[in-house]
Amino acid sequence: MKLDNFFAELKRRNVYKVAVAYIVAGWALAQGIAQVFPVFGVSNWIIQLIVLLIVIGFPIALVLAWAFELTPEGLKRTETADAMPEATRRKKYVWIYVVVIGGL
Repeated sequence: MKLDNFFAELKRRNVYKVAVAYIVAGWALAQGIAQVFPVFGVSNWIIQLIVLLIVIGFPIALVLAWAFELTPEGLKRTETADAMPEATRRKKYVWIYVVVIGGL
């Protein structure tokens, strides 16, 4: 497979968008727990465990983004979603709302 085709396929399957949304949400969660948990006397190893789980979840989210696509009918495998008519597909601007809400 050519490298250009691979990056085009990543873009088509929205893997970039999922990566950005996951990084923003993971960063916000990590900042939140780092600020709030010490106030309640939560041990540092629990904070480190949660951050580690966020990091481990990143490649899992990317694999799921590669394999599945969110459609108006729900979550579908990418091959099935590609076979759907274009009129029934949802606009692909939903990720902007996810990033903005995650940022807030």
